[in-house]
Amino acid sequence: MENEIKEKMDKCLNCKTKPCSNKGCPLENNIPEFIKAAKENDIKKAYEIISETSVLPGICGRICPHQKQCQGSCVRGIKGTPVEIGKIEAYIYDTAIKQGLTLKEIYNIKTNQKNKEKKVAIIGGGPAGLTCAAFLAKKGIQVTIYEKYSYLGGILSHGIPEFRLPKQIVQKSIENILSLGIKVQYNKTLGKNLKLEDLQKQYDAIFIAIGANKSSKMNIQGENLKGVYGGNELLETNNHPDYTGKKVAVIGGGNVAMDCARTIKRKNAKEVIVIYRRAEEQMPAEKKEIEDAKKEGIKFLFQNNIVKIIGKNEVEKVELIKTKLIKKEGETREVPVNIENSNYEIDIDYIIMATGGTVSEETLYIDLDHNKWGNLIIDETGKTSKNNIYAGGDVAGIKGTVAWAAKSGRDAAENIIKNL
Repeated sequence: MENEIKEKMDKCLNCKTKPCSNKGCPLENNIPEFIKAAKENDIKKAYEIISETSVLPGICGRICPHQKQCQGSCVRGIKGTPVEIGKIEAYIYDTAIKQGLTLKEIYNIKTNQKNKEKKVAIIGGGPAGLTCAAFLAKKGIQVTIYEKYSYLGGILSHGIPEFRLPKQIVQKSIENILSLGIKVQYNKTLGKNLKLEDLQKQYDAIFIAIGANKSSKMNIQGENLKGVYGGNELLETNNHPDYTGKKVAVIGGGNVAMDCARTIKRKNAKEVIVIYRRAEEQMPAEKKEIEDAKKEGIKFLFQNNIVKIIGKNEVEKVELIKTKLIKKEGETREVPVNIENSNYEIDIDYIIMATGGTVSEETLYIDLDHNKWGNLIIDETGKTSKNNIYAGGDVAGIKGTVAWAAKSGRDAAENIIKNL
């Protein structure tokens, strides 16, 4: 066992209350137990324990916001440094794969005839869809994933840069899940060559997990000028302009903003500036991603709001206004308020909007109840307004991390099994 990882494992106190699992982990992985098994050099047992609740440990171990989730709840972190749970989880997965362990072997599926006759369609092959498919297949149910691209993974494949999540890890994780006997139909898009009513005739249940990867608009002057891009779309298509020698502003404070800024910096931009209307400590991005961005030479303008984008046909400048943070009655979080007459302009060549994602136009073709933001409305079981149709992940407004999306997929699978 690698000495560095062993030292990290030895820090775990194996708490009986398990705050890292019960409070910190959306998937409620049994963290102390899988660390204990790994410490005893029983990787198979450690991998079995993780696989009871998660099918994406190689991914979650690398990209989850650990400091805000499991590690943020670690008892060790109260007076010192928390256990580096993410690195241990990734190590267990990597070692298990090297040893030839698979989900198919771990789950040892023994199909009963009743489950074998049931069929479920999954629309969308991102973390929510993949997880739902795996936990259904675990029980022997026939599962088919319908994916609009020619590959699976969703945001895992086209939304997170290689330097944060190697594509090889994503591909291996997907292959591992598909080994459970899951079928896939690629290049299938709702409203085009895939109709919900047709699937309802063929399947006993449907799970919709098409994500929400359309960049939100700020509805400000100049937003439609040439040179303004959506961050989500840039990461998804990887169809970037030539940034060489250019000055680029990234608007937003989440991981998408960090991923865009760091990607663009690697593409020879002269200067990359992240503009965020709140303070640094309020940024939703993982702390490590912010620190890495700073080390890579990316600049930050905190407590600055974008007023308008200036230019004739293409971006030339951006007008900003400084903000102050105030506590409003009934609010738990300080909110930014523009400081009157603090406006100023800076020269800029490109602007990347990374202020959040909204549902895509595919949801327009779904005859189900939506909320005012376009998300599908679900009940506590993940069921939509139509019987036997479930939804999860971003399209249902679930918290925007891979672990939360995966949990929604796992929960939906459990409820589908109960109802079937």
